[in-house]
Amino acid sequence: MNNTQTITPPPAFAEAKTSRQKARAAGMDPDRWYVVEYDGAVKKGQVKEVIFWNTPIALYRGEDGELAAMQNRCAHRQLKLSQGAVDKCSLRCAYHGWAYNREGWLEDYSHDSFGKPLIKKRLRTYPVQVRYGLIWLFPGDSELAAEHKIPEIPELTGNNTWASFAVDYTWQTHHSMVMENICDFSHAFLHRKYKPFIDAKLTHHEADDDRVYLTYDTYMAGGRISGLFVDRNRVNTRLIELCYEYPYQWTNTGDSIKNWSFMLPINERTTRVFFLFYFDALTIPLLSIKTPKWLTQMVLNIAKLLVFRPILDQDGVALEAEMLSYESYWNAPPIELNPVVPMFQRLSARKWEEYLARKEAAQAASAD
Repeated sequence: MNNTQTITPPPAFAEAKTSRQKARAAGMDPDRWYVVEYDGAVKKGQVKEVIFWNTPIALYRGEDGELAAMQNRCAHRQLKLSQGAVDKCSLRCAYHGWAYNREGWLEDYSHDSFGKPLIKKRLRTYPVQVRYGLIWLFPGDSELAAEHKIPEIPELTGNNTWASFAVDYTWQTHHSMVMENICDFSHAFLHRKYKPFIDAKLTHHEADDDRVYLTYDTYMAGGRISGLFVDRNRVNTRLIELCYEYPYQWTNTGDSIKNWSFMLPINERTTRVFFLFYFDALTIPLLSIKTPKWLTQMVLNIAKLLVFRPILDQDGVALEAEMLSYESYWNAPPIELNPVVPMFQRLSARKWEEYLARKEAAQAASAD
């Protein structure tokens, strides 16, 4: 007797019936800027593969220091160009040495005695920028790149910048689950060892076409280590603002402790997340002296390893477990006590729906 139970996979976006199912099947609108790598992670003469929603992209830095990004395939035998080599300011395929310039045009095929390749089209290229020590890429319609801006973070530009650090994770989970996790403060039990927030109470929430904004009354940084360096006399650590400003998320505690979270959806069950934290100052335990930037940066570098990474490690374990469970129990009735969670789901689903409608309209116009 066979007792094996067949598990029906979760529905695709078009077949999804609930907001949660739609959010879990939604991609992210490619007509936005996405963080794909650290600026320092791509050296001169180096090429890397980055993936946005199942689309592989070759990201490289020429010998002149400029970045470029293009389709990760050679037009000849379809090998990934990220397996090749940077040659001056071009990208050369590892197989036959065909080289493509930054505009995606074949400029050298290295064996012209066999004839000239009949390539009528160039490889697709992608706009790239560097901001805040991060590499941003626009995977959608490049004509819209100027319309949709990279978030402005004045505290990290100019001469008087705040101390900051970035940390990233690649989790086997859907991006909608990540967004819910970092905005839903009802999971304090998961972090009971480090206590990044305690006894959170939702005090306000609102939504419009592009964002979900909320505030919590909570005791921030209640851990044994983190609590020592927070200047509670100067900073209101009882209130935190959070906002899902599609497709990014930010937080603000007392106009002194801030964070942005940038998600890179790799595929339906893999998401890379870049967390960017920045502080105007901390305090020296027992002295209540506001720290200068150099000392704040030193403390943050230590806190990144001792506090922030362990907390985010806990989130990763929970999110990957949630992803596995959803794939088995996707049809179970959702039980949500926090009213903002369905708002996140509706926003994610609506933005993906809007993108699909634009794509369909563009294809129809092209066909006409």
